[in-house]
Amino acid sequence: MTIRHFAPPKLVSRLPDVGTTIFSVMSQLAANHQAINLGQGFPSFDPDPVLLEAARRSLQPGNHQYAPMAGLPALREAIAAKTLRLTGQAYDPDSEITVTAGATQALSSAISAVVHPGDEVVVLEPFYDSYIPSIRLAGGVPIVVPMRQPTVADPVFRPDWERISAAITSRTRAIMVNFPHNPTCSVLTESDLDALENLVGGTDILLISDEVYEHIVFDGEPHRSMASRPALAARSFIVSSFGKTVHATGWKIGYCCAPANLTTEFRKVHQFVVYAVNSTLQHALAEFMAKPAHYEGLSAFYQQKRDYLARGLAKAGFEVLHSQGTFFLVAGYQALSESSPDEFARWLTITHGVAVIPLSAFYTPARAPEARWVRFCFAKTPDVLDAAIERLEGLRAL
Repeated sequence: MTIRHFAPPKLVSRLPDVGTTIFSVMSQLAANHQAINLGQGFPSFDPDPVLLEAARRSLQPGNHQYAPMAGLPALREAIAAKTLRLTGQAYDPDSEITVTAGATQALSSAISAVVHPGDEVVVLEPFYDSYIPSIRLAGGVPIVVPMRQPTVADPVFRPDWERISAAITSRTRAIMVNFPHNPTCSVLTESDLDALENLVGGTDILLISDEVYEHIVFDGEPHRSMASRPALAARSFIVSSFGKTVHATGWKIGYCCAPANLTTEFRKVHQFVVYAVNSTLQHALAEFMAKPAHYEGLSAFYQQKRDYLARGLAKAGFEVLHSQGTFFLVAGYQALSESSPDEFARWLTITHGVAVIPLSAFYTPARAPEARWVRFCFAKTPDVLDAAIERLEGLRAL
């Protein structure tokens, strides 16, 4: 019998310039060199024992089949109650809240629901890495607008509303909003919300707002959600993540709040992407959220970790930017090395056993800044932070 050999089918990639994410690359490098992983954003501690016990109870018979496509009613009701309490915006649990398989799926589904081929979507740079691939897969055109760089007087990144306004055209379909901001750790001010209202008022521009760090803001500042302004809420998909709030990133459960007309379009996509989300864990989260204190104290908990790591990094010779929210710190290594951010991140991981993410990974390649910054995650137990700081102590002497 003659075996015929055929050439493999030709394939044209939808994302030809996209490879493995920097998070996977650096996490694998950390594993290969037994480095402490302060790069990828996940806690090194477990969720509240009360939630874990609720999860165990949720395994009882009857909770193991598909949940409703939009999510368990009790969980959607708990989300609506929390959002009303914190923002004053009332969402209908039946028609305006959808439980999703994590925030990334929610963001992707929102983009797919409203972005048509040729539509432009404004993205603030630096940006979380899933935004642009999702826009391109929908046939949209990402319009990248740089944020204002930190200064000595104002050591945080800020949205540049003049440049954002200049980027708006008749083809603009949406603006990606991400605050508290990953990776730069900045938050919105009331004047930012004023500027955004003025910018989109009288237009059909939608807002896709990534608010996964909504409960992790520092120094007494509130989280300023799109839901806190009725004019913005009326045009917003607001996405959040239980993974960030309850220390369970591996559960991959998030949600999207949006007006009924937007939610209708969102669910058309959602039902054919995942249909429904893990039913047992939804039962656990619904029970846990019945106690409003599940997110109270989260800012203070993480602020202590922020301050501890910031002191350690400063002693090691890093220039630490002010973190207003998220569980990250951005630090400059200008006094330590002249290497590129990618080279420095690899060297720090291999030579000193601490893995970080270069801030350049959150830029389009042609626009990466010359400034030498890397991002650290401080969602770690004290012993992990202690060990990382100890490993970095020798850097200043280099």
